[in-house]
Formats: sequence, C-alpha cells, structure tokens
Amino acid sequence: MTISVECFLLDPQHSGTLQSRIRQMVAEGILAGRLRPGERMPSSRRLAEHLSVSRITVTLAYADLVADDYLRARGRSGYFVSDSAPQPGDFPQPGARGTDAVDWARALGHRPASGQLNMGKPRNWREFRYPFVYGQADPELFDHANWRGCMIQALGQRDFARMTDDQFEQDDPGLLEYIARHTLPRRGILARGDEILVTLGAQNALWLTAQLLLNQRRNAGIEEPGYPGLRDILNQTRCKVTGIPVGPRGLEPDALPEGMDVLFCTPSHHCPTGATMPLEARHALLEVANARGLLVIEDDYEFEISHDRAPLPALKSLDREGRVIHIGSFSKSMFPGLRLGFLVGPAEFIREARALRATVLRHPPGLLQRAAAHFLSLGHYDAMLRRLTRAFAARRAVMLEAVRAEGLTIAGAAGDGGSSLWMRTPDGVSATELSQALRADSVLIEPGGPFFGESLGNDRCYRIAYSSITQDRIAEGIARIARRTRAMTPQGQRKSRAG
Repeated sequence: MTISVECFLLDPQHSGTLQSRIRQMVAEGILAGRLRPGERMPSSRRLAEHLSVSRITVTLAYADLVADDYLRARGRSGYFVSDSAPQPGDFPQPGARGTDAVDWARALGHRPASGQLNMGKPRNWREFRYPFVYGQADPELFDHANWRGCMIQALGQRDFARMTDDQFEQDDPGLLEYIARHTLPRRGILARGDEILVTLGAQNALWLTAQLLLNQRRNAGIEEPGYPGLRDILNQTRCKVTGIPVGPRGLEPDALPEGMDVLFCTPSHHCPTGATMPLEARHALLEVANARGLLVIEDDYEFEISHDRAPLPALKSLDREGRVIHIGSFSKSMFPGLRLGFLVGPAEFIREARALRATVLRHPPGLLQRAAAHFLSLGHYDAMLRRLTRAFAARRAVMLEAVRAEGLTIAGAAGDGGSSLWMRTPDGVSATELSQALRADSVLIEPGGPFFGESLGNDRCYRIAYSSITQDRIAEGIARIARRTRAMTPQGQRKSRAG
C-alpha cells in the first residue's frame, strides 16, 4: 500500500531547515502509528511537488530516515516504512498535544447516560470456549449466501436511486410493505404505511419514543429488573422513573402504581427473566391504561423465538384506544449489527417521530433497508427464522437438562421460549464474582446486577444464553458453572480451607 501524499503537511510553526522539517514530519507519523511498517512512501518527486520543495530536499530527508531505520530503501521500488522502525508507545511522541484548557464539566449542557450497553461482555467473547452471552449472532445459523446475494442485488443499477439518494425522512417502500403485510399481521397488528417508522434497531425506537413523550414533569414506569439501556434513555429525559417488580408471569397489572404517564414493558418475553405475559393479563393491563389515561410502550422482545407454543397477540393488536406504541426489531433474529427495527403507532405520533428522526439521522441507510427488504420478501428471513427456532429449541433442551442435572437454580421462566435462562446463585455467592471467576474457565455469563435499579441492586442473579454457544459445548459449560458455584459457597470454601 502506498501512502497518499495528502497525509503529509509541513508544520509552519516548526523552526529549522526544510530537510529537518520533512524528517520530523515523517518520524512523527511513524511514532504516532499513522504510517505503518511495510507501507510504501510517496516517491521523492511526488512528495516534493506536493510540499512545493526541491526534490533533493526530500531525498536528503529520506536518506536521514533510512540511516535511523525509520525508512528502508528497496532498489528501484522506492522507500518503505521500516519493519524495525520505532513503534507507537516505545517512547514519548514528539510534538505531544498540550493540556485541554476547556472545563468540560461546565461546558456540557447535558450529559447523556454513560451506562455500558455491552453489559460487561468482553469484545473478544468469541475467543471463549463456553460463551453463554446474549444477543450475538451465531455464524452457523446465519444465511450468509442469501444475505450476500441480497446485498449485491441492492447494489445493482435497478436499486441505485433508492440506495444512494437522500430520501430525506422517507423509508424504503419495499421494507415498509413487508412490515405492514407480513411482520405485523403475525403479531395481530394491522397498520398503514403512515403508522410505521423504520428505526436503527429497538434502541433507537425507545429513544425516539422517550424523547417525544417524556420530560421533567412526567413519570415513566419500567420493569424491575429490566433492560438497562432503557433506564439510561429515560435518565436523559430527566423524567421520574418508577420500577415495577416483575412476577413469574411478567408485569402484574394490579401492581401498577398511580401517577404514571408512560409505561414501558416487554410482554412477549420479559427482559431478562424470559416470562411471557398471559393473554388475560394483557387485557387487564389495557383496562388499567384506558382507565388512567396511560400510554404503553410495548417492546416486542424476542417475539419470534417461541418454541412450544404459538405467540400470543401483541398488546398493540388488542388496543382499541390507540394507547399502545409497538417496537420491533430485525436485529435480534437476523444479526445485531444490522441495526434495523420499526416503530408502530398512531399516525400523529409517527409523524412527530419521523420528524425527530430526520433531525438526527434523516433515515436509516438506504442500502441496508433495500437489502433487508429483498432478504425478507424473497423468503430467506422466514427460512432462517425456522432454522433458528429449531436450533434454539434443541439447545434449550440440552441446557435445561444440564442445569437440572447440576442442581443449578432457575430464577426466571423455564418454558416460555426466548434464547436465555435467568438464574440465581446460592446464598452467599456473588453473581459478579462468579462471572469473573468463570473467565478463567473460558466461560462467560452475564451478572444480573445491571438489570436492577440502584435501589434494588441484586447480585445473586445472572443470565446464560444459548444463542451464541454450540449445542455440543453446553453441558460442559454448565458443569463448569456448577463446579465454580459450589466452590464459592460458604460450605465449599470451608472444604477448600480444610483440604
């Protein structure tokens, strides 16, 4: 790779000869990591023309850099960054930046939440042999070939305008049509095009909804435990947030406190326990919402992953007063990096959500929307979803058998589908400490503390998912969790000291 001459600019404040200034410019680029070993430098002629200096000046500077092993000359091929050149971090970089004089604590008018959306999962989670991590794609189950074909089709001349033009605030008509005619009817929802908005995943949909419906004078209800990312979003609105304990059947309508303006819930599969709200509870929740004038935000969390039963109708499908706003996502079932979801609600609300989205990002990328529309409409998504459901059901059965054989405790729903189990440690065992200790065994689990509010922090729960681990490794991974758990109990520690 030849380094572009545009990467080089002489510092006008640097004193010294042109030769020394060129030498310093190249050396600083290597020490900063911008110029990497093996990369080809511009020819002395091209760099001299770019810097408006004589060619001999550049040649002499290059010769100095070769003498100090920053560059290496290769016959008629030119000059290259030396493989043995000093690397970034070997010693202080020349021309280091000065101290930032801005007091950012005062300059920032608003500070977004700084929670960790990765829930503590390391970025190198694929290097662990037993990764019970939630929400990541399994390459063995994803339809690479057909997705690649749909991307190529979206790049074709026929789709060029839809892919490349600024669509302002509009979404891909093919994707909207599929959502309206196929995705939503499966949930029992009928919606027109002006009642649907494509979003950058469910996270973006939650943010748009919170920004439009909440402020310092309004109250929001959330599930406890619940999705930490939602709590961070609500904190940005400065609204009052009330945690509502979740039972074995999910959110209990009778437990809703007075004074709420907006309720956020996950009736399909509660996050993180996996509980599914029964049909009668859904009707009861809507009755409470109608009586109190409450708006309900339905996060359709893992709707498609139902193993042994037909999915229940969405809250939105049962709503007769327009109080429910429905959020769905293709990212969970296809792959998280896709970042495509949708928002469904009354036309007046969607119009405002569309305008707010337009001020931030115009619209989700046209290429992704068009490729997803092809993938969905050609039936590839449905075929992959059936494959995912079968694989997850088989993995879940193996995991449940292993969990029971090892005597581990399930704290959440065991038979409601989804792609994970909500677990509880024995008395005296910290889930956070357990998760850290298990990394030495090449096992990853998610401690449950972040799912609880600050006042209800719980360090005895953890989540284990089976979406990212192959079936043949589940039993041994669970056995390692059980062994480490037993060793951390008070009885296990006493045995260890006695031994």
